[in-house]
Amino acid sequence: MFTEMSTTAVVVTAVAAFMAGFSAAAIFFRAAFVVEPLAQYGVPQSWWNWLGAAKAAGAAGLVVGFFVPVIGTLAAIGLILYFAGAVITILRARSYGHVPFPLVYMAPAVAALALTW
Repeated sequence: MFTEMSTTAVVVTAVAAFMAGFSAAAIFFRAAFVVEPLAQYGVPQSWWNWLGAAKAAGAAGLVVGFFVPVIGTLAAIGLILYFAGAVITILRARSYGHVPFPLVYMAPAVAALALTW
């Protein structure tokens, strides 16, 4: 299972999965600190569950990646693209002070991907 991954890669991947899962749950439970900015950015409410599902799938994919490495790699790439899209959305909404938030969630996914190569 984890024999081909370093301890660092396992920990970083687990942190990335936890953070993506937390972010997905925050959307599903309509946490104000997530959904209020989404509304300000102009993201339609009809998209919110899909966005949460994408993050949940990424989190699950990282965990499955412990057993099937290619799934973990693809999940990390998907999460990186997701959070890059979040940065673009924030920039388009001119909420420049919010740019660091998706970057914080993206960082462990980038590190997990880097540690798998």
